[in-house]
Amino acid sequence: MGNSKKERFLKHQGQTSPFPFLLEVDHAKGSYIYTKDGKRYLDMIAGVAVNNIGHNHPKVVKAIHEQVDKHMHVMVYGEFVQDTPLDFAEKLTAVLPETLNTVYTVNSGTEANEAALKLAKRITGRKEIISCYGAYHGSTHGSLSVSSNEIKKKPFEPLLPGISFIHHNNLEELNQITEKTAALIIEPIQGDAGVRCASTEYMKALRKRCNDTGTQLIFDEIQCGMGRSGRLFAFEHFGVSPDILTLGKALGGGMPIGAFVSTKEKMDLLSHDPILGHITTFGGHPVICAAAAANLEVMSSIDFEEVERIGAFIELQIKRHTLVKEVRRVGLMFAVDMENDAIVGKVVENCLNAGLISFWFLSHPNSFRLSPPLTITNKEAIEATEIIITAMNDAM
Repeated sequence: MGNSKKERFLKHQGQTSPFPFLLEVDHAKGSYIYTKDGKRYLDMIAGVAVNNIGHNHPKVVKAIHEQVDKHMHVMVYGEFVQDTPLDFAEKLTAVLPETLNTVYTVNSGTEANEAALKLAKRITGRKEIISCYGAYHGSTHGSLSVSSNEIKKKPFEPLLPGISFIHHNNLEELNQITEKTAALIIEPIQGDAGVRCASTEYMKALRKRCNDTGTQLIFDEIQCGMGRSGRLFAFEHFGVSPDILTLGKALGGGMPIGAFVSTKEKMDLLSHDPILGHITTFGGHPVICAAAAANLEVMSSIDFEEVERIGAFIELQIKRHTLVKEVRRVGLMFAVDMENDAIVGKVVENCLNAGLISFWFLSHPNSFRLSPPLTITNKEAIEATEIIITAMNDAM
Protein backbone atom coordinates (compact mmCIF):
# COMPACT_ATOMS: atom_id res chain seq x y z
CA MET A 1 0.00 0.00 0.00
CA GLY A 2 1.23 3.52 -0.80
CA ASN A 3 2.14 6.35 1.50
CA SER A 4 -0.73 8.79 1.02
CA LYS A 5 -2.45 9.89 4.21
CA LYS A 6 -5.67 8.18 3.18
CA GLU A 7 -3.86 4.89 2.59
CA ARG A 8 -2.01 5.21 5.91
CA PHE A 9 -5.31 5.99 7.63
CA LEU A 10 -6.91 2.86 6.23
CA LYS A 11 -3.88 0.74 7.14
CA HIS A 12 -3.05 1.91 10.65
CA GLN A 13 -6.32 3.13 12.17
CA GLY A 14 -9.15 0.79 13.11
CA GLN A 15 -12.12 1.30 10.80
CA THR A 16 -15.82 1.58 11.62
CA SER A 17 -17.15 0.90 8.12
CA PRO A 18 -15.89 0.03 4.62
CA PHE A 19 -16.81 3.52 3.35
CA PRO A 20 -15.40 6.38 5.47
CA PHE A 21 -15.75 9.93 4.14
CA LEU A 22 -11.93 10.28 4.02
CA LEU A 23 -11.88 14.07 4.25
CA GLU A 24 -8.37 15.20 5.18
CA VAL A 25 -9.10 17.85 7.80
CA ASP A 26 -6.81 20.85 8.09
CA HIS A 27 -8.76 23.07 10.49
CA ALA A 28 -12.31 23.95 11.55
CA LYS A 29 -14.00 27.13 12.70
CA GLY A 30 -17.60 27.94 13.51
CA SER A 31 -19.88 26.05 11.14
CA TYR A 32 -17.15 25.06 8.68
CA ILE A 33 -14.49 22.38 8.26
CA TYR A 34 -11.55 23.08 5.94
CA THR A 35 -9.61 20.27 4.26
CA LYS A 36 -5.97 19.99 3.21
CA ASP A 37 -6.86 20.69 -0.41
CA GLY A 38 -8.37 24.05 0.54
CA LYS A 39 -12.02 23.06 0.25
CA ARG A 40 -14.59 24.40 2.71
CA TYR A 41 -17.44 22.22 4.02
CA LEU A 42 -20.54 23.53 5.76
CA ASP A 43 -20.85 21.16 8.71
CA MET A 44 -24.52 20.29 9.17
CA ILE A 45 -23.67 17.37 11.46
CA ALA A 46 -21.41 19.08 14.03
CA GLY A 47 -19.44 15.92 14.73
CA VAL A 48 -22.78 14.11 15.25
CA ALA A 49 -24.26 16.54 17.78
CA VAL A 50 -20.93 17.28 19.48
CA ASN A 51 -19.92 20.75 18.30
CA ASN A 52 -23.15 22.42 19.40
CA ILE A 53 -21.39 25.77 19.86
CA GLY A 54 -19.48 25.39 16.60
CA HIS A 55 -15.89 24.38 15.98
CA ASN A 56 -13.04 25.82 18.03
CA HIS A 57 -15.05 28.34 20.01
CA PRO A 58 -12.54 30.94 21.28
CA LYS A 59 -13.71 30.71 24.91
CA VAL A 60 -13.23 26.95 24.94
CA VAL A 61 -9.83 27.20 23.24
CA LYS A 62 -8.74 29.86 25.75
CA ALA A 63 -9.82 27.72 28.71
CA ILE A 64 -7.90 24.72 27.35
CA HIS A 65 -4.72 26.76 26.86
CA GLU A 66 -4.91 28.23 30.34
CA GLN A 67 -5.34 24.82 31.99
CA VAL A 68 -2.61 23.14 29.94
CA ASP A 69 -0.17 25.77 31.21
CA LYS A 70 -1.06 24.82 34.81
CA HIS A 71 -1.21 21.02 34.74
CA MET A 72 -2.75 18.07 32.99
CA HIS A 73 -3.48 14.69 34.62
CA VAL A 74 -2.25 14.53 38.21
CA MET A 75 -4.30 11.74 39.82
CA VAL A 76 -7.12 9.29 39.19
CA TYR A 77 -10.63 10.67 39.55
CA GLY A 78 -11.88 11.53 43.01
CA GLU A 79 -8.67 11.89 45.04
CA PHE A 80 -7.40 15.43 44.49
CA VAL A 81 -9.27 18.75 44.58
CA GLN A 82 -8.71 20.40 41.20
CA ASP A 83 -10.10 23.73 40.06
CA THR A 84 -11.60 22.90 36.68
CA PRO A 85 -13.45 19.65 37.54
CA LEU A 86 -15.00 21.42 40.54
CA ASP A 87 -15.86 24.49 38.47
CA PHE A 88 -17.47 22.27 35.83
CA ALA A 89 -19.51 20.31 38.38
CA GLU A 90 -20.78 23.48 40.02
CA LYS A 91 -21.68 25.10 36.70
CA LEU A 92 -23.52 21.98 35.53
CA THR A 93 -25.54 21.45 38.70
CA ALA A 94 -26.43 25.15 38.75
CA VAL A 95 -28.52 24.67 35.59
CA LEU A 96 -30.14 21.41 36.71
CA PRO A 97 -32.98 20.66 39.14
CA GLU A 98 -32.02 20.34 42.81
CA THR A 99 -32.53 16.58 42.61
CA LEU A 100 -29.61 16.45 40.17
CA ASN A 101 -26.99 18.02 42.40
CA THR A 102 -23.95 15.73 42.19
CA VAL A 103 -21.84 15.08 39.09
CA TYR A 104 -19.55 12.17 38.38
CA THR A 105 -17.40 12.97 35.35
CA VAL A 106 -16.30 10.17 33.04
CA ASN A 107 -14.72 9.86 29.59
CA SER A 108 -17.63 9.35 27.20
CA GLY A 109 -21.36 8.98 26.85
CA THR A 110 -21.31 5.19 26.81
CA GLU A 111 -19.29 5.13 30.06
CA ALA A 112 -21.86 7.48 31.60
CA ASN A 113 -24.59 5.00 30.70
CA GLU A 114 -22.57 2.05 32.00
CA ALA A 115 -22.11 3.84 35.31
CA ALA A 116 -25.76 4.90 35.49
CA LEU A 117 -26.89 1.29 35.15
CA LYS A 118 -24.49 0.29 37.94
CA LEU A 119 -25.73 3.10 40.14
CA ALA A 120 -29.37 2.09 39.63
CA LYS A 121 -28.56 -1.48 40.66
CA ARG A 122 -26.67 -0.22 43.70
CA ILE A 123 -29.56 2.06 44.74
CA THR A 124 -32.29 -0.54 44.37
CA GLY A 125 -30.53 -3.85 44.96
CA ARG A 126 -32.39 -5.10 41.88
CA LYS A 127 -31.11 -6.73 38.69
CA GLU A 128 -33.71 -6.14 35.98
CA ILE A 129 -33.37 -3.25 33.53
CA ILE A 130 -35.86 -2.04 30.95
CA SER A 131 -35.02 -0.05 27.83
CA CYS A 132 -36.99 1.02 24.74
CA TYR A 133 -37.22 -0.35 21.24
CA GLY A 134 -35.35 1.99 18.94
CA ALA A 135 -32.88 2.94 21.66
CA TYR A 136 -29.20 3.57 21.16
CA HIS A 137 -27.15 4.01 24.33
CA GLY A 138 -23.61 3.22 23.19
CA SER A 139 -21.30 0.46 21.98
CA THR A 140 -19.71 -0.97 25.12
CA HIS A 141 -21.21 -4.19 26.44
CA GLY A 142 -23.63 -2.74 28.98
CA SER A 143 -24.75 0.15 26.79
CA LEU A 144 -25.10 -2.17 23.82
CA SER A 145 -27.22 -4.50 25.97
CA VAL A 146 -29.83 -1.77 26.50
CA SER A 147 -29.68 -0.67 22.86
CA SER A 148 -32.25 -2.02 20.45
CA ASN A 149 -30.56 -2.90 17.17
CA GLU A 150 -30.35 -6.70 17.18
CA ILE A 151 -28.17 -6.83 14.05
CA LYS A 152 -25.55 -4.71 15.79
CA LYS A 153 -25.79 -6.77 18.99
CA LYS A 154 -25.84 -10.35 17.71
CA PRO A 155 -22.09 -10.83 17.00
CA PHE A 156 -21.18 -9.73 20.54
CA GLU A 157 -23.48 -11.94 22.59
CA PRO A 158 -23.79 -12.89 25.37
CA LEU A 159 -24.60 -9.41 26.62
CA LEU A 160 -26.03 -8.35 29.99
CA PRO A 161 -28.82 -10.58 31.33
CA GLY A 162 -32.08 -9.26 32.73
CA ILE A 163 -32.76 -6.74 29.95
CA SER A 164 -36.18 -6.24 28.39
CA PHE A 165 -37.69 -3.64 26.08
CA ILE A 166 -40.88 -1.63 25.82
CA HIS A 167 -42.12 0.68 23.08
CA HIS A 168 -41.63 4.43 23.19
CA ASN A 169 -44.93 6.21 23.90
CA ASN A 170 -46.87 3.00 24.69
CA LEU A 171 -48.69 3.70 27.95
CA GLU A 172 -49.99 0.16 28.41
CA GLU A 173 -46.50 -1.32 28.43
CA LEU A 174 -45.48 0.79 31.43
CA ASN A 175 -47.01 -1.98 33.55
CA GLN A 176 -43.92 -4.03 32.71
CA ILE A 177 -42.04 -1.76 35.12
CA THR A 178 -42.37 -3.51 38.49
CA GLU A 179 -40.84 -3.72 41.96
CA LYS A 180 -38.19 -5.96 40.38
CA THR A 181 -37.03 -3.28 37.96
CA ALA A 182 -33.81 -1.50 38.88
CA ALA A 183 -33.99 1.08 36.10
CA LEU A 184 -35.83 2.26 33.05
CA ILE A 185 -33.38 3.92 30.67
CA ILE A 186 -34.77 6.12 27.92
CA GLU A 187 -33.76 8.81 25.46
CA PRO A 188 -36.42 11.53 25.78
CA ILE A 189 -35.78 12.06 22.06
CA GLN A 190 -34.49 8.94 20.36
CA GLY A 191 -31.61 9.78 18.06
CA ASP A 192 -30.62 6.64 16.17
CA ALA A 193 -34.27 5.65 15.69
CA GLY A 194 -34.67 8.73 13.51
CA VAL A 195 -35.54 11.55 15.93
CA ARG A 196 -38.51 10.06 17.75
CA CYS A 197 -39.82 12.29 20.52
CA ALA A 198 -41.63 11.03 23.60
CA SER A 199 -44.97 12.62 24.39
CA THR A 200 -45.51 14.67 27.53
CA GLU A 201 -48.31 12.31 28.57
CA TYR A 202 -45.99 9.34 28.25
CA MET A 203 -43.14 10.95 30.14
CA LYS A 204 -45.37 11.99 33.03
CA ALA A 205 -46.90 8.50 33.22
CA LEU A 206 -43.41 6.98 33.07
CA ARG A 207 -42.24 9.19 35.93
CA LYS A 208 -45.25 8.18 38.03
CA ARG A 209 -44.78 4.46 37.32
CA CYS A 210 -41.13 4.64 38.34
CA ASN A 211 -42.10 6.49 41.51
CA ASP A 212 -44.73 3.88 42.34
CA THR A 213 -42.36 0.95 41.86
CA GLY A 214 -39.17 2.47 43.26
CA THR A 215 -37.54 2.16 39.84
CA GLN A 216 -34.71 4.52 38.91
CA LEU A 217 -35.57 6.59 35.85
CA ILE A 218 -32.48 7.25 33.71
CA PHE A 219 -32.64 9.88 30.98
CA ASP A 220 -29.95 9.42 28.35
CA GLU A 221 -29.44 12.93 26.98
CA ILE A 222 -26.07 12.20 25.45
CA GLN A 223 -27.31 13.23 22.00
CA CYS A 224 -30.50 15.18 22.66
CA GLY A 225 -29.13 17.25 25.56
CA MET A 226 -26.99 20.39 25.69
CA GLY A 227 -29.36 22.51 23.63
CA ARG A 228 -29.82 20.13 20.72
CA SER A 229 -33.60 19.93 21.28
CA GLY A 230 -34.07 23.70 21.53
CA ARG A 231 -33.88 23.60 25.33
CA LEU A 232 -30.72 23.17 27.37
CA PHE A 233 -31.96 19.71 28.42
CA ALA A 234 -34.57 17.73 26.52
CA PHE A 235 -36.45 16.79 29.70
CA GLU A 236 -37.42 20.46 30.05
CA HIS A 237 -39.93 19.91 27.22
CA PHE A 238 -41.90 17.51 29.42
CA GLY A 239 -41.77 18.97 32.92
CA VAL A 240 -40.32 15.69 34.19
CA SER A 241 -36.92 15.10 35.82
CA PRO A 242 -34.99 11.82 35.96
CA ASP A 243 -33.39 10.11 38.94
CA ILE A 244 -30.16 9.81 36.95
CA LEU A 245 -29.15 11.92 33.97
CA THR A 246 -26.43 10.94 31.51
CA LEU A 247 -24.63 13.41 29.28
CA GLY A 248 -21.84 13.34 26.71
CA LYS A 249 -21.20 14.48 23.11
CA ALA A 250 -21.74 18.27 23.22
CA LEU A 251 -20.94 18.54 26.93
CA GLY A 252 -17.24 19.19 26.32
CA GLY A 253 -17.44 21.86 23.65
CA GLY A 254 -15.60 19.54 21.26
CA MET A 255 -13.55 17.67 23.84
CA PRO A 256 -14.29 14.05 24.94
CA ILE A 257 -16.32 13.84 28.12
CA GLY A 258 -19.30 12.10 29.71
CA ALA A 259 -21.09 12.60 32.99
CA PHE A 260 -23.81 11.03 35.07
CA VAL A 261 -25.72 13.14 37.55
CA SER A 262 -27.96 12.26 40.49
CA THR A 263 -28.47 13.21 44.14
CA LYS A 264 -25.60 13.37 46.58
CA GLU A 265 -27.21 10.62 48.66
CA LYS A 266 -27.45 8.23 45.73
CA MET A 267 -24.07 9.04 44.26
CA ASP A 268 -22.39 8.40 47.62
CA LEU A 269 -23.47 4.76 47.38
CA LEU A 270 -20.67 4.22 44.86
CA SER A 271 -18.09 5.12 47.52
CA HIS A 272 -18.78 2.18 49.85
CA ASP A 273 -19.98 -1.44 49.91
CA PRO A 274 -17.78 -1.76 47.94
CA ILE A 275 -15.53 1.25 47.99
CA LEU A 276 -14.54 2.35 44.49
CA GLY A 277 -17.92 1.22 43.17
CA HIS A 278 -17.14 3.10 40.00
CA ILE A 279 -13.66 4.29 39.11
CA THR A 280 -12.01 6.03 36.20
CA THR A 281 -8.43 7.11 35.62
CA PHE A 282 -9.06 9.98 33.22
CA GLY A 283 -12.61 10.99 34.13
CA GLY A 284 -12.62 14.59 35.33
CA HIS A 285 -9.43 15.37 33.42
CA PRO A 286 -8.62 19.01 34.20
CA VAL A 287 -8.12 20.10 30.59
CA ILE A 288 -11.35 18.45 29.46
CA CYS A 289 -13.27 19.93 32.38
CA ALA A 290 -11.87 23.38 31.60
CA ALA A 291 -13.34 23.04 28.12
CA ALA A 292 -16.65 21.73 29.48
CA ALA A 293 -16.97 24.58 31.99
CA ALA A 294 -16.28 27.14 29.25
CA ASN A 295 -18.78 25.35 27.02
CA LEU A 296 -21.47 25.75 29.69
CA GLU A 297 -20.75 29.47 29.85
CA VAL A 298 -21.15 29.77 26.09
CA MET A 299 -24.33 27.68 26.18
CA SER A 300 -25.85 30.14 28.67
CA SER A 301 -25.84 32.80 25.95
CA ILE A 302 -27.52 30.66 23.25
CA ASP A 303 -30.76 32.20 22.00
CA PHE A 304 -33.07 29.20 21.88
CA GLU A 305 -35.83 31.17 20.19
CA GLU A 306 -33.38 31.75 17.34
CA VAL A 307 -32.44 28.07 17.36
CA GLU A 308 -36.10 27.17 16.93
CA ARG A 309 -36.63 29.79 14.23
CA ILE A 310 -33.70 28.53 12.16
CA GLY A 311 -34.72 24.91 12.75
CA ALA A 312 -38.24 25.65 11.51
CA PHE A 313 -36.85 27.47 8.46
CA ILE A 314 -34.61 24.53 7.47
CA GLU A 315 -37.47 22.08 8.01
CA LEU A 316 -39.88 24.11 5.88
CA GLN A 317 -37.45 24.41 2.98
CA ILE A 318 -36.53 20.71 2.95
CA LYS A 319 -39.97 19.20 3.48
CA ARG A 320 -41.31 20.84 0.32
CA HIS A 321 -39.16 18.62 -1.87
CA THR A 322 -40.92 15.77 -3.65
CA LEU A 323 -38.31 13.21 -2.53
CA VAL A 324 -39.03 13.92 1.14
CA LYS A 325 -41.54 11.59 2.76
CA GLU A 326 -41.36 13.14 6.24
CA VAL A 327 -39.17 15.43 8.32
CA ARG A 328 -38.97 14.85 12.06
CA ARG A 329 -37.38 17.71 13.93
CA VAL A 330 -36.92 18.87 17.48
CA GLY A 331 -34.81 22.02 17.78
CA LEU A 332 -31.85 21.44 15.46
CA MET A 333 -32.13 17.65 15.46
CA PHE A 334 -33.46 16.38 12.10
CA ALA A 335 -34.38 13.12 10.42
CA VAL A 336 -35.32 13.41 6.75
CA ASP A 337 -37.13 10.35 5.38
CA MET A 338 -36.60 9.24 1.77
CA GLU A 339 -38.10 6.39 -0.22
CA ASN A 340 -35.11 4.08 0.36
CA ASP A 341 -31.51 3.93 1.52
CA ALA A 342 -30.15 4.20 -2.03
CA ILE A 343 -31.66 7.67 -2.43
CA VAL A 344 -30.39 8.63 1.03
CA GLY A 345 -26.89 7.55 0.06
CA LYS A 346 -27.04 9.57 -3.14
CA VAL A 347 -28.27 12.71 -1.35
CA VAL A 348 -25.53 12.45 1.28
CA GLU A 349 -22.92 11.92 -1.44
CA ASN A 350 -24.23 14.84 -3.49
CA CYS A 351 -24.17 17.10 -0.44
CA LEU A 352 -20.59 16.13 0.30
CA ASN A 353 -19.51 16.79 -3.27
CA ALA A 354 -21.15 20.22 -3.04
CA GLY A 355 -19.39 21.10 0.20
CA LEU A 356 -21.93 20.17 2.87
CA ILE A 357 -21.65 17.41 5.46
CA SER A 358 -24.78 15.41 6.24
CA PHE A 359 -24.89 11.85 7.58
CA TRP A 360 -26.81 8.62 8.10
CA PHE A 361 -28.46 6.92 11.06
CA LEU A 362 -27.11 3.57 12.25
CA SER A 363 -30.53 1.98 12.50
CA HIS A 364 -32.77 4.03 10.22
CA PRO A 365 -31.30 3.70 6.71
CA ASN A 366 -34.17 5.42 4.89
CA SER A 367 -33.35 8.78 6.51
CA PHE A 368 -30.46 11.19 6.50
CA ARG A 369 -29.65 13.22 9.57
CA LEU A 370 -28.84 16.86 10.21
CA SER A 371 -27.56 18.30 13.49
CA PRO A 372 -25.91 21.64 12.72
CA PRO A 373 -24.26 23.83 15.33
CA LEU A 374 -26.74 25.77 17.46
CA THR A 375 -24.75 28.83 16.45
CA ILE A 376 -25.55 28.44 12.76
CA THR A 377 -26.40 31.79 11.20
CA ASN A 378 -29.36 32.63 9.00
CA LYS A 379 -27.00 33.03 6.02
CA GLU A 380 -25.50 29.58 6.66
CA ALA A 381 -28.96 28.04 7.00
CA ILE A 382 -29.95 29.46 3.62
CA GLU A 383 -26.72 28.13 2.07
CA ALA A 384 -27.36 24.72 3.61
CA THR A 385 -30.91 24.38 2.37
CA GLU A 386 -29.92 25.45 -1.15
CA ILE A 387 -27.21 22.78 -1.27
CA ILE A 388 -29.49 20.07 0.18
CA ILE A 389 -32.31 20.88 -2.24
CA THR A 390 -29.90 20.77 -5.18
CA ALA A 391 -28.52 17.46 -3.91
CA MET A 392 -32.04 16.03 -3.79
CA ASN A 393 -32.79 17.35 -7.28
CA ASP A 394 -29.67 15.62 -8.58
CA ALA A 395 -30.67 12.40 -6.83
CA MET A 396 -34.02 12.18 -8.62
